[in-house]
Amino acid sequence: MQFTDAQCATLCALADTFIPSLPAPQPSADAAYWERSGSAGVDLSKIALVLEAQPASARQEFMHLLQLLNTPTLGLTWFGPLRPFARLAPEQREKLLQSWAASNVPQLRKGFHALRKLFVFLFYGGSTAEQGNFVWEHIGYPGPQVPDPAVAPEKPIQLLHPTHNEVHYDCEVLVIGSGAGGGVVAGELAAAGHEVLVLEKGPYFHGPDFTQREVDMLGALYDARGALSTQDGGLALLAGSCLGGGTTVNWAGAFRTPDYVLEEWAREHHVPHFTSPDFARSLDAVSAALSVNTDYVRHNGQNQALWNGSQVLGHDMKLIPRNEKGLSESEAHFCGLGYSGFGDRHGIKQGTLNTYLQTAFEHGARLLCNTCVSRVTITQGRASGAEATHTTPEGRTIRVTVRAKRVVVAGGSVQTPALLLRSGLRHPHLGQHLHLHPTVAVSGLYAQAMAPWHGPMMSVVNDSFTRLGGSNFGVKLETPPAHPGLMAMVLPWCSGRQHKALMQQAAHLGSFIVLTRDRDGGRVTIDKHGMPLIDYTLSEYDRNHLLQGVRAAAEVHVAAGAHTVLLPHGTLPTLHADNGRLRNPEVLAGLPYLSWKSNQFGLYSAHQMSTCRMGGQAATHPTSPSGELHDVPHLFVADASAFPACSGVNPMLTIMALAHHTAQHLKESLRAEVVRRPAVAAAGVG
Repeated sequence: MQFTDAQCATLCALADTFIPSLPAPQPSADAAYWERSGSAGVDLSKIALVLEAQPASARQEFMHLLQLLNTPTLGLTWFGPLRPFARLAPEQREKLLQSWAASNVPQLRKGFHALRKLFVFLFYGGSTAEQGNFVWEHIGYPGPQVPDPAVAPEKPIQLLHPTHNEVHYDCEVLVIGSGAGGGVVAGELAAAGHEVLVLEKGPYFHGPDFTQREVDMLGALYDARGALSTQDGGLALLAGSCLGGGTTVNWAGAFRTPDYVLEEWAREHHVPHFTSPDFARSLDAVSAALSVNTDYVRHNGQNQALWNGSQVLGHDMKLIPRNEKGLSESEAHFCGLGYSGFGDRHGIKQGTLNTYLQTAFEHGARLLCNTCVSRVTITQGRASGAEATHTTPEGRTIRVTVRAKRVVVAGGSVQTPALLLRSGLRHPHLGQHLHLHPTVAVSGLYAQAMAPWHGPMMSVVNDSFTRLGGSNFGVKLETPPAHPGLMAMVLPWCSGRQHKALMQQAAHLGSFIVLTRDRDGGRVTIDKHGMPLIDYTLSEYDRNHLLQGVRAAAEVHVAAGAHTVLLPHGTLPTLHADNGRLRNPEVLAGLPYLSWKSNQFGLYSAHQMSTCRMGGQAATHPTSPSGELHDVPHLFVADASAFPACSGVNPMLTIMALAHHTAQHLKESLRAEVVRRPAVAAAGVG
């Protein structure tokens, strides 16, 4: 899509308001940084690409927002002058945005946060291979570690490349999705001698394709170009959409499912295999395949702060097992780990791309990327294949039909229920019970440089608050990836000057995340075009746990030596400390009494679960304990959407173990079919 001249003028005015050109606060300050304006660093074509990846309703809403900003009636939204946004004075533009941020009208808060996140992310995270990004040197960010002669350019997996306008494939097992679930099923079934076809919506990137440039990689490797969100805009979601799925872009934390969660699933959802030796063997098998270990050399600044502060407070600390192999003590490897959320150039991270998918390919599996599945076909009540559209590198579309004996859907907890709904399934719980591990960031400023963009993104976890109030629900304290674009999005914006001042200190910023095991869920539905729509509101119960985690994270920052702690609310409550002692505890005590409505604070999710939940009761659980849908034989689900409830830990290893367990059922099902056929044939001859 293309913007009109008037729309471009409005977008540039917005960019210059969120990131204004300002005089340096003092003569010794970095004048070039302060003078840089948003419109000088935001590529408007990237906004168009993001919009094209959204549902039609979201695109239409954004265009209506631009139309409002371009008319005099805009003044009615903030009781200001009746002028379009671009014709307001700079100070008036800022006051308008501040008014929207604090508005009681949900649509205005949503509009403010959508614009805020978009512009600051593109300004601080955008770059080109030739010029990088002007502001990086001014905030201490070194940028990508490229070119790198150690990276092999040859792609070890060869994909299908259809050329006709229509193609048809036959296979025993069709796997839709290639991440933690689909990749494992493909590898297990192909190694067992079955004919496997994998369809993946995203692209195949390898080695030098992973440029480490934040905006480009999020746009290429994540669903909705990294801008997936709930319908109210209050919660942003990160979901991998590339060959290898989330295992290609995740943070490499390889947590085992806690025993109390497995026991809860087995008891409350009638799936006893979660506490069986078989499931334990599946966990062991995928852990071995991924080379899970804790042999990394050192922590980065923010992980070390989490460890140190938690130790001072006597909290329960653990090293996080990570799925990495061949890691050396070199500075290049240590720094490179911080970029693996944009894909791992060196092949150190052992996602399905380097393990199960490679095994599948070596055993004859066929893989087709850049292919969107429109529906699963169902014949005489059984899954029989799928219909899809493949997009060639030149942008040409090819119709794809597949006939298969078994269909495995593993597109993730947003796309899997959307596909099943498009395919005509109508189980009343399909798409329901969406869990997101809602997460906020609590950031601390330290006197010493933290360089949070280098080293393992997460290597330390504080487990002292995982079972609050005697329940199985609570929070974990971990650390997030910290590159300028995502950092700028997460930090509250109260004014252009305030936000610029914070970003100038990026190298001294360390962040913890409060990851909540949410008891109460949301849902995924589809619009008239079949696109997924996500509804989720943080419940009072889960918000109470999240705020207990925020308090704990702030106290850990103070104990670790942070002099300033930024609390995750749009009003930017700020704590100040000296020598490990908090100077204004009343601010922390008042946190629960602030308003926590949607878009009054930043809420994020990198884990989506439970929308096709597995259980022994067919009336309330779409998926059976074997992974096969109760209502449709030969149709299996093998991703986090099959979780009976959320895992409470980063779910990669749990997904892989469940997919491994489901793959064994698939093997038995296919073997039984082979045995039945000769018996039937013999009976017919006799």
